[in-house]
Formats: sequence, structure tokens, C-alpha cells
Amino acid sequence: MLLKDFLKESTAALSELYPETEARSIVQMLCTDRIHTQNYTHIIDPAFAVPEKALPGLRADMARLSAGEPVQYVLGTCDFYGRTFRVGPEVLVPRPETELLCRHAIGVAGRMRRLRKAFGAEARPVRILDLCTGSGCIAWTLALEVPGSEVVATDLSEAALKTAAGQDTLLRKDREARAPRFLCSDVLDTEQPFDEGVFDLVLSNPPYVRESEKARMRKNVLDYEPASALFVPDEDPLLYYRAVARWADRLLAPAGEGIVEINETLGAETAAVFRAAGFRSVSVLEDLADKPRFVSFSR
Repeated sequence: MLLKDFLKESTAALSELYPETEARSIVQMLCTDRIHTQNYTHIIDPAFAVPEKALPGLRADMARLSAGEPVQYVLGTCDFYGRTFRVGPEVLVPRPETELLCRHAIGVAGRMRRLRKAFGAEARPVRILDLCTGSGCIAWTLALEVPGSEVVATDLSEAALKTAAGQDTLLRKDREARAPRFLCSDVLDTEQPFDEGVFDLVLSNPPYVRESEKARMRKNVLDYEPASALFVPDEDPLLYYRAVARWADRLLAPAGEGIVEINETLGAETAAVFRAAGFRSVSVLEDLADKPRFVSFSR
């Protein structure tokens, strides 16, 4: 079967789930991963044929995609901040918006690290806490982008923590980085013992989608991604932010900072949670679409 015909047939099969451009992109991602073609292979080589032995696997993959399963789960990986992370149905698929959270956090942590260089060997490492870590994409990105930092990450899900800890192959390309430590902890239990010292940076991308917003979400999210990592009750949509604020109040160093990803419709309300918790410098930050997407805070 010619590659161009496989792309056309498979794109059509996904047309009920995705816009045509996105459907084609998903099929091209599949082909790149499975048979190592490029997005332009079918254009520069119209006679390129899909290897016969690869077709059964591709058909099986397409059956999963046509049922609505996210392509990242089918492939078992997701690109995030220039690296490839392993993902499965036990964790959320990392989103581009969360890359922006990492960018902001890397800027803050980088400044802290540069200020401490004057102390030489006596300099304290930048300490980072990632609450609700999921796949570990935030924790690993900070550990790798801020050399020498100490990252601790928590999640309630043992399955998610296993996936997060299993990203350690990322260290092969960066021997200077320290692997994050992943701990099982319920962020909503704000008074539990947590003997990990103080942190310079507290980060979190907690559940924030209201139950009433489900109607606007796609099948690939609703039917496959873990609901416990996504949804909050309409009557209390900010419960995780109150918890994060309490953790930060307990564990954030005097000159420390925090950044959380938020529901774009609740920017002012989320900022108010951190002001009420006693943080004086609280700001709502926008994403690339100029939507409220993060709240930063410091003492």
C-alpha cells in the first residue's frame, strides 16, 4: 500500500473525531514513529510503499486512534520541552501550556542559581517542589534545565509515580542533573508530616477543569485521560489551589516563589486564594493566546 494512500485513508477515518489538519498530523506522527517516515515523504517520493510487515501493526494502531484513544497513549510517548516522555493512561498527556509554566519556572530558578554562584562550593542548590506531578514532566524538565537543582515531586497515584520515576532515561544525556525524588502524598491533606525542608520554588499543575466543562471536551480526553487529574466539583473549583497555598505557606523559603497553572476562567479568583493565604506579590500570567493561564506568588 502506498504511503500517500494510507495517509489519505487513515486521515478520513479520524475525520469524525478531529479537524482534517489535526487528523492528518496524528497519522503522520504514527507513521514517523512506526515506519520512520517524514511528514513530506509521500510528497517527495509518491511511490513510497508502507512495508508489508508494518501494515498489521499500523492497522491495529489506527483502530485504537479511531476509537478516540490519544495518539500519545498509542505511541507511549509525548514530546515536551524538547524531550520525549513516556506516558500512559495513568497520567495526563502533557500540554503545551505546561511548557510555558516550565519556562517561567526555569527563569526564576536560573536567577536564583546565578545569585548563589558567588558562594562557590558552599552555594545551596535550588530546591524545587512539584505538587501533583503526574508524568513528572515538570519535575524532570526543571531538574534537567537547572543543573544541580534538587527536585521533589509528589502525587497521590502510585501508578503515576511509577511512570514519573521511570523517566530516568532522560539522565543519559545530562550527567550533571540530579533525578527528582518522587513521593506519594495527597496534596489535599495539607497538614500531613512532610520532612523535606524548605523549597525555593513551589510548582503545581493541579486538577482545575470544572465538571460542568466536560460537555466542551473531546472524547480522547474524557474517555481516556485520568479524571482524577482533570476535574474538580463546580461547587468548589479552587480546592486544590487552597491546598497548594497551604503547602507553600508551610514549605516556601522566605525569598521563594511559586507558580501554578490555572483554569483560564478563574484567574482573578485563583489569585485571590493566594492573597488570602498571605502571599503579597501575586500575579496572573497569560499564555501565548493571551488567556489567563498561571498565577505566580511570593511572600
